[in-house]
Amino acid sequence: MPFDHQQPPLVFGEALFDCFPDGAEVLGGAPFNVAWHLAAFGLEPVFLSRIGEDELGERIDAAMRERGLSMLGLQRDPEHPTGTVKVSLSGGEPSYEIVADRAYDHIDAAALPPLPEQALLYHGSLALRNGVSADALRALRGRLDPAVFMDVNLRDPWWQKDQLSALLEGATWVKLNADELALLTPDGDDIESQAQRLRERYELETLFVTLGARGAFALSADGTLERVQPAGSIEVVDAVGAGDGFASVLILGLMKRWPIREALERAQAFASAIVGQRGATVRDDGFYQPFFEAWGLDGAA
Repeated sequence: MPFDHQQPPLVFGEALFDCFPDGAEVLGGAPFNVAWHLAAFGLEPVFLSRIGEDELGERIDAAMRERGLSMLGLQRDPEHPTGTVKVSLSGGEPSYEIVADRAYDHIDAAALPPLPEQALLYHGSLALRNGVSADALRALRGRLDPAVFMDVNLRDPWWQKDQLSALLEGATWVKLNADELALLTPDGDDIESQAQRLRERYELETLFVTLGARGAFALSADGTLERVQPAGSIEVVDAVGAGDGFASVLILGLMKRWPIREALERAQAFASAIVGQRGATVRDDGFYQPFFEAWGLDGAA
């Protein structure tokens, strides 16, 4: 679906803190991570979310201002606290206990600001576990007619297949991992045939499938299959936010009109760097500078 490349991308969904076993609290949430990276790359995204009127909410507000993220779409909730997730790590791989009924579950459709039509809209699936935020996204998609990049984040028990199917119906691009693909399309001789069935069923322009340490692939509407793998050995601190970093560079590529192969390779390179960090958001601008230089981006991080 065509979209206006001159408009800032819209990012809808959760902002929260990932709480690690050692007591560290790292700002995250898949949509927030994507918005953070897009801002670092100079795209000026509009982040649409809701935080509590509490100490964690103040920290999110301050971090967004420090990064230069637009505050236009950030709602404050006097009744529900800011989101938190308890993260457990095993061999570097994360598992999550996602606390229920947080502020991001109550994004208010009536409080959404005026936004550009025909923009690129990114959203995940976690924030839609509550009907209030789901209604807000439905209103947003109906009002703006955006091109939709959907990031599938299946976290039990916070998803329903019928709801997810309805969201996929209106998507242009979808990203998910191999386990999520198997849950949504269990039939098929191999992962490529599963991907083809899902892409065809929802008439997606491109389906992106991440494979962890084995890389990723993209399947386009014309049948083109592109594969990438990590380059060399990778130091893994934790894998929290790797998929979000991957998605952010895919969106950057769509905005910059990069060929799919190029976007996929760059997304893999960035995700490989993210797993060497603790948590999903990086405050050091120097982390982004090599990518600016390698990818010929305007400006500096």
